[in-house]
Amino acid sequence: MSFSAQLTEDIKNAMKAKDSVALNVIRGLKSALKYAAIEKLGAEGELAEADAMAVVRKEIKKRQDSVASYEQAKRQDLADTEKAEIAVLEKYLPAAMSAEEITTLVESVIAELGATSKKEMGAVMKVLQERTAGRADGKTLSGEVSKRLA
Repeated sequence: MSFSAQLTEDIKNAMKAKDSVALNVIRGLKSALKYAAIEKLGAEGELAEADAMAVVRKEIKKRQDSVASYEQAKRQDLADTEKAEIAVLEKYLPAAMSAEEITTLVESVIAELGATSKKEMGAVMKVLQERTAGRADGKTLSGEVSKRLA
């Protein structure tokens, strides 16, 4: 089942379950995917799986930024709503890597490239981003690389 077909099916299920939060989030995600496809491929294009995952991560990032703003403004009710939306969106991402897996991967890439200083962090990050394929957050990866190349 394609990603778009999965979203359509999930919209139907959310309607049947009368889950307004999931329904609104999935509709918004489908809309964001369509806009990204039009921007990249034209009106009849459909995004590849990797591009679709990038859109999902972008939507999650927007909501994480909103949560931080709401919590800073002491609006926990709005922050909780955003967190519920993040939970819905995370179902569409591949399973995240564990901390041990990330550490092992970072160490192996650094050894493979022979990186020894912060100057080489960009090259290490590029390889890591390709190998994790969205299963690890860029912030987490860069923090781990920084510790190793200090």
